[in-house]
Amino acid sequence: MTGSATPRKITFVTPPYHSGIPELAGRWIPLNFVYLAGAARQAGLRAEIYDAMAKGHGYPEIEERLREAGPDYLATSAITATINDALKTLELAKRINPETVTILGGVHPSFMYREILQSSSAVDYIIIGEGELSLQELLTVLEQGGDPCAVSGLAFRRGEAVVATPKRSLMESLDRLPAAWDLLDWPDYQYFIIPGSRFGAISTSRGCDQECVFCSQQKFWDQSWRARDPQQVADELQYLYSTYQVNVFMITDEYASRNALRWEALLDALIAKDLPIHLIMETRASDIIRDREIVWKYRKAGIIHISVGIESTNQQTLDAIKKGTTVDEAKQALDIIHEHGIVSEASFLVGFPDETVESVKATLKLAQYYNPDNANFFPITPWPYSEMYQELKQYITEWDYSKYNFIESIIEPKQMSRRQLDVAIVDCFRKFYMGKIAEVMMMKDTFKRGYIVRATKLIMGSSFIVKKLSVGTLNKIPAKIEEVAMRFKT
Repeated sequence: MTGSATPRKITFVTPPYHSGIPELAGRWIPLNFVYLAGAARQAGLRAEIYDAMAKGHGYPEIEERLREAGPDYLATSAITATINDALKTLELAKRINPETVTILGGVHPSFMYREILQSSSAVDYIIIGEGELSLQELLTVLEQGGDPCAVSGLAFRRGEAVVATPKRSLMESLDRLPAAWDLLDWPDYQYFIIPGSRFGAISTSRGCDQECVFCSQQKFWDQSWRARDPQQVADELQYLYSTYQVNVFMITDEYASRNALRWEALLDALIAKDLPIHLIMETRASDIIRDREIVWKYRKAGIIHISVGIESTNQQTLDAIKKGTTVDEAKQALDIIHEHGIVSEASFLVGFPDETVESVKATLKLAQYYNPDNANFFPITPWPYSEMYQELKQYITEWDYSKYNFIESIIEPKQMSRRQLDVAIVDCFRKFYMGKIAEVMMMKDTFKRGYIVRATKLIMGSSFIVKKLSVGTLNKIPAKIEEVAMRFKT
């Protein structure tokens, strides 16, 4: 460490990227920064988290904040859709003070580090893969004036060359991760679907060992899966509820329920805590079927919303993307979720090269048959490092990374224009949610009815549908839903 009395500072900043969908339901905590800031503290630095995205701040506000904070290090992370804004944030930091050391991490930089380092001089270091240990070691080495080549899991420039150090092994245990919960501005985080809530997130495991070719997570985590101790997870939820009054949590795991025994132990630990909290999660249809006899524990533990990635209503497509599920499993899983009064959500991918107007209509028809409470219809988006990228590259007509967000159509199918695909997707949303109104009005469960009404209003009134695609008939949907909401005072 340096001899200064006050430790040097690192500021973690979220890039101000806004696409329409991620912020519909609420303001999400940057959970990755909570752990990374804890790692920076272990390296002896002062750390702060500035969530510009949640605060709705743009570059003028970010510039003012950085000039005031004067960090020695500035760090951010990126997925493909946010990489442009992440680089702009680092470029801004360098303009304010060229001596600021900039650090970038996340899924996209982990795979595209050469492209980034060759195209932007604003990035000093890129953390590849799991970041906590690499960041802690990098900061320690830099503070001691050492050589960053000694740090595994790192990429940087040395002269004109890009240097990539040896790959870092994943941490054996996730139970000792330092968490800087105190650095979050907790009043910023709300879950809009539950009025008056404070919205948090928790990671109970990392990784996924499935083989879905469209997903980046199994590749990022080397197709591995590691879990935290169930009791420690339950204790952490209790701590966040009692200390920061967090009462709604997103379980951010890629595959929380992978191990049946461990998953049930976590449910039991949460039931024993008897906390007045709500949990939202994503899992696989096959796990819901596996847990058919204990899904009541899901609800008793606080789980109110389960998202199931159905992806396609065509078995041939499911097999092609290596989803590892069957069409019939999706319907069974959704029916089980409904039996226990839990809100269900399903996502469907459209826009494959062989897509047609009729095949999109067929997807909608089967989505209506599956009858989840919420449905999302997303255009397939091949990440530039995904297994399916080379196969689909010839059909890609959009190269701006900021649009790789599952909202913008990237691929132009052989028999559809991108505009036709956009309109077909909006038509799926419109017809699905209009068809749900009568069912929602008949629901006797007032909590679930109110939850679905508010969620539907947010989805169908969103700017990405109404403004981007300019399909005026959608204006009727929020108005109709508002009528239902007023009728039941939800």
